[in-house]
Amino acid sequence: MPGLHLLVIMDTKSKDLISEINDAKTSRFHYKTWVIAGLGFFTDAYDLFIIGVVTSLLVFAGWNKLSGLETSLLDSTALLSAVIGALIFGRLLDKLGRKAIYGLELIILVIGALGSAFLTPLNGVYILIAWRFILGIGIGGDYATSSTIMAEYSNTKSRGKLVGMVFSMQSLGLLAGPLVSLGLIYSGMSPSLIWKLLLAFGAIPALIVVYYRRKMPETPKYSLRVKGDSQTAQKNWTKYTGLTTEVQAQDKVVKESWTQILRQKKFALTLLGTAGSWFLMDWALYGNSIMSNSMLSVLVPSSVTGMNHLILTTIYSAMVFGFAALPGYWLATFTIDRIGRKPIQIVGFTAMAITFGVLGIFHQLLSSAYVAPFLIIYGLSYFFIEFGPNVTTFIYPPEVFPTKVRGFGSGASAAGGKMGAFIGTFLNVLIVSSSIGESGLFLILAFLSALGIVMTVLLLPEPKKRDLEDISGEDELLSATGSKAVTKTEQND
Repeated sequence: MPGLHLLVIMDTKSKDLISEINDAKTSRFHYKTWVIAGLGFFTDAYDLFIIGVVTSLLVFAGWNKLSGLETSLLDSTALLSAVIGALIFGRLLDKLGRKAIYGLELIILVIGALGSAFLTPLNGVYILIAWRFILGIGIGGDYATSSTIMAEYSNTKSRGKLVGMVFSMQSLGLLAGPLVSLGLIYSGMSPSLIWKLLLAFGAIPALIVVYYRRKMPETPKYSLRVKGDSQTAQKNWTKYTGLTTEVQAQDKVVKESWTQILRQKKFALTLLGTAGSWFLMDWALYGNSIMSNSMLSVLVPSSVTGMNHLILTTIYSAMVFGFAALPGYWLATFTIDRIGRKPIQIVGFTAMAITFGVLGIFHQLLSSAYVAPFLIIYGLSYFFIEFGPNVTTFIYPPEVFPTKVRGFGSGASAAGGKMGAFIGTFLNVLIVSSSIGESGLFLILAFLSALGIVMTVLLLPEPKKRDLEDISGEDELLSATGSKAVTKTEQND
């Protein structure tokens, strides 16, 4: 009858569109989403880590020698602005929707990368820092958006693998930096051109996928649980995936505001766990990786100087990234749905604490007389960073927060990580140049890794093989508020 609205009481055990998403077989659309999201992460890693090589190259390109403060700011500014980008884009994801903003973060990243390369004058260190700040806003935004969207399109069985595959594209970006650097250096190009090209290359992968991100439809889970729009959810699911469905899309929404949700003890402690463990991990990872050329300088004989010194440290970096870090990323990604997030994160932090502790205690390893032992132990630390908290801290946030706050939960967690990366990168440069030196730095990192073990054990759940709606507490929120699934007509009324 006209004016009579249909009221649908949702049975959580009945088959609806969300259940179909969770139960779907891994298909072509999953991998399409991975490529669209993953190329952004390739770019993020390349852009963040290449600055260490660029900083070393500038003096060969006619720049004045940078002060310790200038080096620290240049290496770390993009990480600080990534905190801002992650928080802003994370909130906008939940407020405006995934479709409304996906791709905008890469546009900002492209502007920052190209500005860094072509609009920075000779000795314009603070202009370069300003462009890196813009770049970081886009990178932070990508951390919030890509993990959220991939998680919401993933099935339960392979969700860890799919989200991990997005993040593991970072491994290729991490390795691309030193390889591209070596290729350009051996090409005989002028250093004044090389550093510009290194920064400009970071814009290319992002440009490739901006169009595809802007064309992606709204995720069905956001349409259902935040907007209460079952018609759009069902249409987008069919159009994007190519799968036909006969199940009903039940648009049951959570009534609490985003601030009310995050003030609840459960979610506050979860956010402390996701952001805190990411903070500790990123301090270790980024401080080491961005300044790897400087860190690995201890292995270079004093007789090797100038460009040959830079080439040798870059080769060492490529070896560590290629033979230790890259396998760790992908091994974690392809085993995480069997082993679980929590065990891998605990094992990773434990191995990090041990390897960093060994390098700190046996400081004689930090010399050109012990290249092989140092690279083995240092490489093990990288392997277990990746087969450990670097992958898991990215996968955790979009799993453990409800749809209504998933973007902000992911963004705030990434912001915690990038704050750790900023502090680590900024302070590590100063620590290494102080009386504490590299051995003291490794002992600090060992202590931070031990804290990561404690935080993981006490604050984080195990999401393995559990639906997003279950592990995120969304089902509990719906039950507690007595929310009902309504048609879009009723939602508008």
